[in-house]
Amino acid sequence: MSDRAAGALRTAYLVASLAGVAFFVLSVTLLGVWPARLLDEQTRSMAPEHPLEPTISERRGRAVYAREGCAYCHTQQIRYLHRDMTRFGAPTLAWETRRDTPHLWGTRRVGPDLSRAGGTRSLDWHYAHLYSPRALVRESVMPGYPALFDGAPTRPRQEARDLVAYLESLGRARELAGPEGKARARTGCHCADDAMQQMAFDGGVSALNRHPAKARRAATAPPPLLNAGADRTVGLNLYARHCATCHGDAGRGDGPGAPMLLPLPTNLVEHTYSPQRLAEVLWNGVPGTAMPAWRDRSVADLSALALAVQALTQEGGDAAPGRSPLAEPVVPDYLVPLGARVYEANCVQCHGSAGDGNGTAAAALSMQPASFVRQRPSLSAAVRIVRNGVPGTPMAPWTPRLTDADVLAVASFVRSLYAPEAPGSARP
Repeated sequence: MSDRAAGALRTAYLVASLAGVAFFVLSVTLLGVWPARLLDEQTRSMAPEHPLEPTISERRGRAVYAREGCAYCHTQQIRYLHRDMTRFGAPTLAWETRRDTPHLWGTRRVGPDLSRAGGTRSLDWHYAHLYSPRALVRESVMPGYPALFDGAPTRPRQEARDLVAYLESLGRARELAGPEGKARARTGCHCADDAMQQMAFDGGVSALNRHPAKARRAATAPPPLLNAGADRTVGLNLYARHCATCHGDAGRGDGPGAPMLLPLPTNLVEHTYSPQRLAEVLWNGVPGTAMPAWRDRSVADLSALALAVQALTQEGGDAAPGRSPLAEPVVPDYLVPLGARVYEANCVQCHGSAGDGNGTAAAALSMQPASFVRQRPSLSAAVRIVRNGVPGTPMAPWTPRLTDADVLAVASFVRSLYAPEAPGSARP
């Protein structure tokens, strides 16, 4: 090779090397440094002035979450996609994950997205689910984490408490930012003409938290159930897949997950429910308990499930075939007026004068008091509840204040309030 050719080759190598280095520097700048600076600037301009910082327990819980590989199956990023926003809520903003180093956004959704996990489940549900997932969710592929407990889900170790504290913190900072934080983020994004980014602030499908299992006390009206034409077989299958783990195969509240929860799941067999009450519970859940909402199900599925629950009520218990276990002997006529006086003196503050659960003290309680207009317990269940209360709820035992005659009378009275066709009325 001549000296001229060798020089040309060396020049080509040098140019290629310099071009490669320049391309590498340009790539790092365009794909790393520049986006990071834009992201930091966007975070500073859109974040609240004093965003909520994680507690020490939540920081430790995040470390447990990362160590156990939860991000392999759960994402923490609601994307600007209609299916994400419809199911989970408003898209995730950059400032919400400003403390995540490294980030835990995840890439797969084997399990549900956890961006808005805070407040979507009760604490006892979280512990039971960590301890034995399939005791609550029959088809779950999530592994159990019994090593985080001292032999039972009711005895969580500190790591389990920290992990649940972290899960409960997800989504809280943006929720607490409130309307002021939303206005600051909208102004700080400088994206008034960007229709996609505006989806993070608009209402409708991008409401902040649309998690379908989140129980809501400030309940929205449920869609009317299909009282005619619902498929009972479909409902029984849905019940077996999603409800029997807590309420039991026969609806007696004795499913495998029941002992892990407080309050215990309801014994469906010893109650009669109006269609309105079933619609409310399936659509809004029962805040203060492990009973979630099922808003991700179609009206047809909810109607079929309601029909299945009513079938359990009518066919459960020890009654003869074809006879409801709640078809009990008629109580003496004098018991109901006596029970009304006992109720007025002791129960009206919580359960309301009409028995609809809207007494003057109801709003201050952790759980909505029972509405006797929309559901009726069996006489034995009513007597037991008045005597012993319901552990895990504001309903306390009344045996210190009421005689056996009073207990029987008030139990008879609350059963008389049931009015499934007129949920806003009650017998005087």
